[in-house]
Amino acid sequence: MPAETRKRKAPTTYVEPESDSDSPTVAKKRRPAAKAKSAIAKVKDADANSNGSVSGARVEVGDTISLEGFGGTIETHDGSKTTLENIVKASDEGVILFTYPAAATPGCTKQACIFRDRYTEIHATGYEIYGLSHDLPKKNLGFKTKQNLPYTLLCDQKRTLINAIGLGKAGGKTARGVFVIDSAGKVLLAEGGSPTGTVDAVERLLGLMKP
Repeated sequence: MPAETRKRKAPTTYVEPESDSDSPTVAKKRRPAAKAKSAIAKVKDADANSNGSVSGARVEVGDTISLEGFGGTIETHDGSKTTLENIVKASDEGVILFTYPAAATPGCTKQACIFRDRYTEIHATGYEIYGLSHDLPKKNLGFKTKQNLPYTLLCDQKRTLINAIGLGKAGGKTARGVFVIDSAGKVLLAEGGSPTGTVDAVERLLGLMKP
């Protein structure tokens, strides 16, 4: 008597879903869309959740940002805690932040000293100058003292503010650049540059460039 032949169900094969959420072959249940957030809100969220490490969101010239909580808490060269909101409120017209990779290195010394030499003219416009790096307060204090810098140096060891203004680099480094914001929170300048170029950009913005 011939053996009875039975049909077997094909084995279920697990297919690894595509990692790219934009792939048209992957069907995913989507949650109700949340209200859209501005680039500034994304930066603030990143600061709160990952010490200011941002991806795909940065402020741009012309943006008006909400200063409350923006960039997190930083320190001055003497170890006092402060925020971007505090230093903007304490200024007459706004704040100039120039960023530098490391205190007391040749390029950073040149940049800091050019801002020192042009301090009186720039400060007369009502804008306060601050140097900003991820150095320790002790190192920035020594840098300020040795070079006789007339402005405050800000220490952003977690790079929360540095990243929030778009001047952080991969590997925990800081790009040389300059960021200017007025007292209303409007971003007037945000760009990288050379030691001399960062100062020139500020003077050009404030109408101080000599012919």
